[in-house]
Amino acid sequence: MALPQDIRPVNSELADSITRSSEIPWIETKPGEAWTKVLWVGQESGRWAVLLKWKKGYVAPPHKHLSAAFAFVLSGRLQVRDNVYGPGDFLHEVNGMVHGATTALEDTEYLFFCDGPVLFFDKDGFTGYRGWEQVLRMQQTAMPKAAE
Repeated sequence: MALPQDIRPVNSELADSITRSSEIPWIETKPGEAWTKVLWVGQESGRWAVLLKWKKGYVAPPHKHLSAAFAFVLSGRLQVRDNVYGPGDFLHEVNGMVHGATTALEDTEYLFFCDGPVLFFDKDGFTGYRGWEQVLRMQQTAMPKAAE
């Protein structure tokens, strides 16, 4: 059956982007406690996706989401504010969400998708910023090590 309009892509170079996470190196972000695999960075949109692995007891610092974020817990348990999330739980954090520390109650792995940057802080002020550019730099720094 013919469609009422032409829906072929204008750009014939469009293709699916496939990430084989088993081929991506873990980046140690806090020695012995936290690691990240950069799965995708959308430079045109500012979005990014990572796989996070935290040892039991790891505490991510307080932060503010400067865009929406989504997480899917694969294994372990996370405490986020007054809630505990486990395998199969999906979290949506809205743009502007501010919350305290996030704690790994067990060894935990989860997927994290972010529509933009995250701003970290403590009682004295801002301590860090993670947006697509920082995530891309992490990926670029790790890739030469993977080739060795």
